[in-house]
Amino acid sequence: MILLQCVNLTKSFGVEPILTNIKFEIQSKQRIALVGRNGAGKSTLLRIIAGQMSYDSGDIMIPKDVKLGYLAQDTGLESNLSIWDEMLSVFAELQRKERTLRRLEEQMSNPENDDYEKILKEYDQLQVNFKDEGGYQYEADIRSVLAGLNFANFDYDTKISTLSGGQKTRLALGKLLLTKPDLLILDEPTNHLDIATLSWLEQYLSNYPGAVLIVSHDRYFLDKVVDHVYELSRTKATKFKGNYSDYLEENALRYDQELKQFEKQQEEIAKLEDFVRRNIARASTTKRAQSRRRTLERMERLDRPQGSEKSANFTFDIEKQTGNEVLKVQALSGGYDNVALFKEITFQLNRGESVALIGPNGIGKSTMLKMITKELQPLSGSITYGSNVAIGYYDQEQAKLTSNKQVIHELWDEYPLVQEKDIRTVLGNFLFSGDDVLKIVSDLSGGEKARLALAKLMLKKANFLILDEPTNHLDLDSKEVLESALIDYPGTILFVSHDRYFLNRMATRIIELSQQNITNYLGDYDYYLHKKDEARQLHELANEEQAHKEEPKKDKQNFHMDKEAKRKERQRLRRIEEIEATVDQMETEVAEWEQALCEPSVYEDHEKSAQLQQQIDSHNETIEQLLTEWEELQE
Repeated sequence: MILLQCVNLTKSFGVEPILTNIKFEIQSKQRIALVGRNGAGKSTLLRIIAGQMSYDSGDIMIPKDVKLGYLAQDTGLESNLSIWDEMLSVFAELQRKERTLRRLEEQMSNPENDDYEKILKEYDQLQVNFKDEGGYQYEADIRSVLAGLNFANFDYDTKISTLSGGQKTRLALGKLLLTKPDLLILDEPTNHLDIATLSWLEQYLSNYPGAVLIVSHDRYFLDKVVDHVYELSRTKATKFKGNYSDYLEENALRYDQELKQFEKQQEEIAKLEDFVRRNIARASTTKRAQSRRRTLERMERLDRPQGSEKSANFTFDIEKQTGNEVLKVQALSGGYDNVALFKEITFQLNRGESVALIGPNGIGKSTMLKMITKELQPLSGSITYGSNVAIGYYDQEQAKLTSNKQVIHELWDEYPLVQEKDIRTVLGNFLFSGDDVLKIVSDLSGGEKARLALAKLMLKKANFLILDEPTNHLDLDSKEVLESALIDYPGTILFVSHDRYFLNRMATRIIELSQQNITNYLGDYDYYLHKKDEARQLHELANEEQAHKEEPKKDKQNFHMDKEAKRKERQRLRRIEEIEATVDQMETEVAEWEQALCEPSVYEDHEKSAQLQQQIDSHNETIEQLLTEWEELQE
């Protein structure tokens, strides 16, 4: 079933076209990635499809019964409700049906009700609908999504208004996932997600019953989730089948084929034109030349394939090399307001290493980087730098890029001795060309600020780079350029990233941070995953071995327990026999004494009769006690 079609969709901002004759189609259960450079129009197209932006011409066709769900980039959930109540609001209709079911149940408790059969029928139908719509599992769905988005340890009564921006963004994503629309439209959903949460989201979307349309710059994520790719380039959309890696391979193959076809046609055109030029004037060959000319006129000429758009082009260099020991962190504890995020952390960096610092959100990775760069003071511990260390720091928030300066002056004021033409050349390498250098810094997009921050970092020529989420806001092509530049960098790198592809290409060592310690993995991200899986398997094996060791003990315990139970059972049976024998004997004695009481010689002797009656009463009391014990033993 076709859920959405875009036919010849066109959108311009002023005189600048953003989208031109876009043809786009989404079918049931498809997972589609929309890729392209920053500024290519990806978010614009998503907003148009979601009905949040107008378009100039063309058509968008969506069946009436198809429900769309859209999450814009970095959308935070603004609410005065608690986490639980806000998630629960998604299921308001199911809650209404649940209340109706309870009301009907109360009415059904009275079978004499005149409308009993009608109530029963209504209840049966409503209960079936309630079950089919997930009425008995929506609370479990809420808990599952909140746990997957790293809220498992949160108090669900926490007010959303008290949460951080990243937490609000994750909750906005969670609320949208719970609505389960037919077409889920996600613009950069992987922002603010740590690696564990990313893995959960990949699994969730892979099993999602509807269709998914995603804009993301996370290559691992796209490879895991999508089965079709639309590339937006030069205002046009081109469709590719497969995941992101398949798209890259197919795109390169198409370019080679189109280039060969173009070059072959150019050779043919050159030969035909040469033949016409040499033979048109000769009477003997003019007809043949005219035929060739008509062939040229009828020929549909191919355009040279444009290939990839212009990429950023930069390298990182250093002025002076450090000693072998670059950084030494000893017993470092860090946090805010005397509340430690991590404690007693110790590690060392040597020259030439590229070390990734990883861990869950909120563990203090960015805090540690800011302590190393002296922007924050540690709670305790020490940080020692090696000889000749010059630090270059990239802040994930680009917090310092908020000035009202023009782009060119933001860079030039920091490096006033560099000539203007060289400043412009550097900015051009980072895709700031022409009037782009005159843009106001505070008006730049996230991707433009990221490129400007990298330009400043490049000019610093530091020999120790500290990078906090350097790939955030960069498009896929810019990420690859950054990776290549950092791989060739002759200095030392310490970085934080949730981009698993970037981690795999860049890291020579991975440090996993927890509250109490760190764990070193001497390899890339794939090696880290392998060692984590190996540790998990060893842990499971140790648990199995421990279980096997405990089995003989349990068997021995069970043997002793069985032996004790059998001994007690034998005692019970023996006691029952003893009681039955004693009761029989005592009842016989009571009968004999009662018979004696009937004899004149006895009942006329008041002393003797009183003695016998006392014996009879005593025996009867004992018999009663024994029979009570006998009943308990029988039970």
